[in-house]
Amino acid sequence: GPPRIADKVIHRQSVRLGRTIKLLCPVEGDPPPLTMWMKDGRTIHSGWTRFRILQQGLKIKEVESEDAGTYICKATNGFGSTNVNYTLIVIDDASSGKDSQVPEGSNGEYEDHSGKQWARPRFTQPAKMRRRVIARPVGSSIRLKCVASGNPRPDITWLKDNKPLTPQEIGENKKKKWTLNLKNLKPEDSGKYTCRVFNRVGEINATYKVEVIQRTRSKPILTGTHPVNTTVDYGGTTSFQCKVRSDVKPVIQWLKRVEYGTESKYNSTIDVGGQKFVVLPTGEVWSRPDGSYLNKLMITRAKEEDAGMYICLGANTMGYSFRSAFLTVLPDPKPPSAPVPPSSASSLPWPVIIGIPAGAVFIFGTILLWLCQSKKKPCSPPAAAPAHRPQPRDRICVPQLPDKDCISSINYEEYVAQQQHLLSQGPALAPAMASKMYPKIYTDIHTHTHSHVEGKVHQHQHIQYQC
Repeated sequence: GPPRIADKVIHRQSVRLGRTIKLLCPVEGDPPPLTMWMKDGRTIHSGWTRFRILQQGLKIKEVESEDAGTYICKATNGFGSTNVNYTLIVIDDASSGKDSQVPEGSNGEYEDHSGKQWARPRFTQPAKMRRRVIARPVGSSIRLKCVASGNPRPDITWLKDNKPLTPQEIGENKKKKWTLNLKNLKPEDSGKYTCRVFNRVGEINATYKVEVIQRTRSKPILTGTHPVNTTVDYGGTTSFQCKVRSDVKPVIQWLKRVEYGTESKYNSTIDVGGQKFVVLPTGEVWSRPDGSYLNKLMITRAKEEDAGMYICLGANTMGYSFRSAFLTVLPDPKPPSAPVPPSSASSLPWPVIIGIPAGAVFIFGTILLWLCQSKKKPCSPPAAAPAHRPQPRDRICVPQLPDKDCISSINYEEYVAQQQHLLSQGPALAPAMASKMYPKIYTDIHTHTHSHVEGKVHQHQHIQYQC
């Protein structure tokens, strides 16, 4: 079923400024529910550095004034969800005396003579205040922000190691009232800097820890194991990364070795250790909280020519360091666009391509003509049955249609006329009885060609029928 609250919950919780508090989420269910936490409608995630979501609840370390508000633990499984609500109150001992001097209204706020509600101070740019531990080298600068609002308009004071800073140390710049600028840092500037923002209603504060690193005057050092050898699929995306530790922001550059004989493909190359390299375009150098610097080289739509040796080069005014890695691009898994047999056939000369089918047709025609001639059956000589001698009355000669393979040399219209002439003689030869037709026909076709000296050619065709 849906999750349910398994224990009594005290919805109103209070904690003193700078302490640690744990808000429990006593829910159970079958199946076990998943939980998430929200503050004032915003989901709490890993980016909230002082907040840690545990299996039993939510833990908040070094509580600040802006941590006050409404917290919700939402437990969900496949059958439903339930919420556990908390209202967190942050107690500031330094402002408790001031609070007692002003009468509290029914809504927890106050009003001035104009009827406008009073409000405790609150930080308006908390995202710019999440990084509370800052390391900088000697000679660099830093800005600490504590932008806040409230009614009446709050004032701000800065302390270093719990001692107020002098106006000379803060700088008289009203436009940057909420920012502390520390320039040309020295080792003695290291310490804890606290901003206190207050008005008649209340007070909030935030503390930064500043570490000024003494310069060692050394060349950059590549830390970790990067870049490392990498393999990528053809057409895929991969990256090399390089982590450099340096006293000042270094220049990080990526180089790719130029294979022997391909130098002409590139506009310019450089010589490193007797080998040719081309300089690649790279992105921005990122500063990390531990004082190191990071840069990445992205390789998209990898091709075979992208394979090879890559070098990460980190340099500053004191020198440089480099480290190499190899990229392997796997072959394209797609089949070749044209199969081998057609490509080999297309490489033959055109006379051969035309001549082979033509020769085959010629040979086939010759064999067919020979078979046609060999199937002919000889007829009886014409002397045995003269043309003018009348045939018996009960037999009529009707020529059968010659073989289609042998009719190429006979005129079809003449042949049809001959058939009609013979059929028309049937009643004259046998008026007393019906015509009787016998399909048993023997035919003989002879073609004679005579060539003369004058170049003339005469062709004679003899067709004989016998029933």
